[in-house]
Amino acid sequence: MWYIIIAVIAVIVLFLAVVLIRTLNFKPKKNVEVFENEEVFDREKAVENLQKLVRCKTVSCYERAQEDEAEFEKLISLLPELYPHVAENCPMTRMEDRGLLFQWAGKAHEAPSVMMAHYDVVPVHEEDWVKPPFEGILEDGVLWGRGALDTKVTFNAVLTAADHLIAQGYVPEQDIYFAFSGGEEVNGPGAVHIVEFFEQNGIRPALVVDEGGAVVKDVFPGVSAPCGLIGIAEKGLMDVEYKAKSNGGHASAPKPHTPVGILSEVCCRIENHPFKSHITKPVAEMFDTLGRHSSFLYRIIFSNLWCFSGVLDSLCKKSGGELNALMRTTVAFTRMSGSKTSNVIPPEAAMVSNIRLNPEDTMDSALEYIRNAAGHPEVEITKIQGMNPSPVSETNCPAWDKVARAVVSTWKGALVSPYLMVQCSDSRHYGKISDHVYRFSAMDLTSEERGTIHGNNERIRVETAQRAVEFYIRLMKQC
Repeated sequence: MWYIIIAVIAVIVLFLAVVLIRTLNFKPKKNVEVFENEEVFDREKAVENLQKLVRCKTVSCYERAQEDEAEFEKLISLLPELYPHVAENCPMTRMEDRGLLFQWAGKAHEAPSVMMAHYDVVPVHEEDWVKPPFEGILEDGVLWGRGALDTKVTFNAVLTAADHLIAQGYVPEQDIYFAFSGGEEVNGPGAVHIVEFFEQNGIRPALVVDEGGAVVKDVFPGVSAPCGLIGIAEKGLMDVEYKAKSNGGHASAPKPHTPVGILSEVCCRIENHPFKSHITKPVAEMFDTLGRHSSFLYRIIFSNLWCFSGVLDSLCKKSGGELNALMRTTVAFTRMSGSKTSNVIPPEAAMVSNIRLNPEDTMDSALEYIRNAAGHPEVEITKIQGMNPSPVSETNCPAWDKVARAVVSTWKGALVSPYLMVQCSDSRHYGKISDHVYRFSAMDLTSEERGTIHGNNERIRVETAQRAVEFYIRLMKQC
């Protein structure tokens, strides 16, 4: 008996020793090189340009008839005025579906870079705004307007940075393309046409940068420093419809379960049986980077996922939110319909879920899992639309280093980390022509500011808009 007790104690001591040693050795990695020079440019004009872009009511809608094409043309016609050096030196090609492609010729053409943004915006409920959403009001160092964050700020930053560098006589080592879409918010094909142009002309980008992560605080457990999150992949997307049918009838004599009741049970079953967690490459690299800067308790977990991954998974399941979304395919039920009258049992009830696919899952595998978890074979479950997850881009390469250096040189003290983007962007189309696609919105944002994206009272601090220009100047100087 004593031998058994001693053996158990020895195993426990060994386990604790291994955990402690791994935790103590889990130290921050070597810092990214920082450019200390200050970038001098016309900061006021950069903000004025963004104001004028915001004043263009470029609202995209799934029903094309609801769009105001004149507002899109108004914005395009402003570009030579706002960015005259770009207009003179970077030929613009207009693609179908409002795609715009500029080419800034470099000294060589073998390894071009692509800077992306979209200039369309989502609709607004103007009555719910504190300031008018399309007047570009600048007040107390804050610019108000739809698109100020998503993504006219980066559209403006790319062109302002290029305009400044061209005026200074700078010529990039390789070609730089500016690729803009006027229909990203409705999954329009503008970006697709640009990628097709690259394919047809044998152009394979060495670097692609689009919207995505930002410099944010309090987003990773135990880390207080600002984090510059660069998406190296994005989750897939699938909308799924669920239908339950009956013979209808009067609500005074219902069967044990109506179609609405059956769908409610299906909803609960799926929510109570979340998808299996996967620590994919983007998430593993994020944990390995930011986990080294976290508090001691969290460093124990992130340095010893071989034994604590279950603990982390349980925390994610219970809390939901962003960390959970990084770990697994998520299902959000968003719509349900039934009878049009309160005293009639519906002959058919339907609901819809929005599913965001982990890189380890596909639309087919997720649909199979959903059908099994639903537990009601009579419920018709079908895919409405969707796309599989994007490929994962490299991080141990010069392209990643360029973006990382531009981030830490613009936001001093920020911790740069890969991450998995849980939303969708136009950059997903570039996965077939480049494995160096990075998703970073060049802004430092508070949680309140992030909440205004697609919401009411979207606005941007003046210094944030100006720093976006700094970022792109530093990035373009490396291209």
